[in-house]
Amino acid sequence: MLRLSLCRTRSALVSKIDLERCYSSGRSKATRQKQLAPHLPVMTTETIQFLEPKKDEVFIDMTFGAGGHTRALLEASPGVTVVALDRDPHAHQLACTMAEEYPGRLIPVLGRFSELPSLLRTLDGYDRQRFFNGILFDFGCSSMQFDEASRGFSIAHDSPLDMRMDKDRCPEQLSAAEVLARIQEQDLARILKVYGEEKQSKKIARAIVNARLTVKRIETTAELASIVAHCLSQGEPGPAAFEYRQDKLRRPAHVATKTFQALRIFVNNELNEINYGMVLAKHLLRTGGKLVTIAFHSLEDTIVKRHLTGHVVDDVASRVPLQLISHTLAHETDTMQEVMKPNWRQMTKHVVVPSDDEVAENPRSRSAKLRAAVRLS
Repeated sequence: MLRLSLCRTRSALVSKIDLERCYSSGRSKATRQKQLAPHLPVMTTETIQFLEPKKDEVFIDMTFGAGGHTRALLEASPGVTVVALDRDPHAHQLACTMAEEYPGRLIPVLGRFSELPSLLRTLDGYDRQRFFNGILFDFGCSSMQFDEASRGFSIAHDSPLDMRMDKDRCPEQLSAAEVLARIQEQDLARILKVYGEEKQSKKIARAIVNARLTVKRIETTAELASIVAHCLSQGEPGPAAFEYRQDKLRRPAHVATKTFQALRIFVNNELNEINYGMVLAKHLLRTGGKLVTIAFHSLEDTIVKRHLTGHVVDDVASRVPLQLISHTLAHETDTMQEVMKPNWRQMTKHVVVPSDDEVAENPRSRSAKLRAAVRLS
């Protein structure tokens, strides 16, 4: 676990950053100019095809969101029951409202993946291993969270730097602003590198800490985005020459996008929650039960892939495939096959991606990757 502590006073001072100028340059012009699309569930048709809901079967939607996938499950078969989990209190309220449309068939539950075992114990008849017929994960932030300015997830809105998916449900959880106010530079650089896959992590971390020491505490999304843009544009022609760069799909993205992703993942402990959720799925699904996961970046998808292919050590997804974990170790083939024997049979050879029509209708689905698997005995 990365240690958070109060920063140490530095002897070298840096020039003062003009936050007013940074505010205007740090916001995404492209995002301001377009109307954000409404929340749409991703690959709903494919999800239902893989889960194959039948009468009297019981499913868990581990990420209810706005309920698009849950509604599709309930409509696909009249006898299906869905336990709808979400850590966001707003999403939980939506689930409670939808439950009135499907009396006795939709069970809203508020909590994280790691809280699910204790939550299931409060539901009569659901606290059993190998009980559920299917489990669905739709990882990452929902469109509602990005579009609600006060949540602090999006660069497009100038708002308090919060990023907590749980809102105020967990008082001990630090907001992104509180993390940046306390964290040491080397720890912040590691967060940006590991969780954001940011190549300029050290440079950005130094700029953030220097701004905190010499100007003020970073409290808004615009301040953070502008500091990152100002830092990376130094030496570039023009005041905003380095405000955008291309992502892995060759789309223009604000230079602070990876920084925001890294902070969001760290604040919400997302990757550990995903790993725990995959472990839970193995214990909760009955033999022959279906698992569907939808991931939106490689960090999420890698954890899922490691679990489905058996590259897991002590219930933790290995950072690399086990056969490549050390060039100094050698084991017999039979031993390695026994260690790596997975609990899953993947239903597709490769990941499933959205159709061109869906991407045209919902551009946010472009980076989605769906995996489906069956629980083995």
